[in-house]
Amino acid sequence: MSKTKKRQIVDYLNDILESISDIREFIGEMTQEDFVNDKKTINAVIRSLEVIGEAARNIPDTLTVCYPDIAWREIISIRNKLSHEYFGIDLDIVWQSTQEDLQPLEVAIRHMLSTIQ
Repeated sequence: MSKTKKRQIVDYLNDILESISDIREFIGEMTQEDFVNDKKTINAVIRSLEVIGEAARNIPDTLTVCYPDIAWREIISIRNKLSHEYFGIDLDIVWQSTQEDLQPLEVAIRHMLSTIQ
C-alpha cells in the first residue's frame, strides 16, 4: 500500500491558480456567445470551477477571513451546484464568474501564497 502525500494549504492554493490559468486558456478570446455554443469549453471551464471550489473548501477559515472581499462561501457553493445540478447550470452565471471573479481571486491567492511560503 502506497502512502499518499498529505496535501498542504499551498497545494490547494496552487490548484486554484492553475485552474484560473486553465479557464483563461480555454476561453481565450471567446465572446459570451461563442462560449455558450462551445460544449467542450463549457465542460472544461465547469470542471476547472469545480476544482477551484473544492480547493477553496480546503483553505482554513483562519486564512480566508483575512480576505473578506472574496466570496468564499459562494465559491464553494458554486462547486456543489456545478457538480450536482447537471441540467440546471446557468451558463450566463458561469460566464460572468469567469469574467468578474477570477482576477480578484487570483490576487488574493497569490497574496496568500506570499504570506505562507
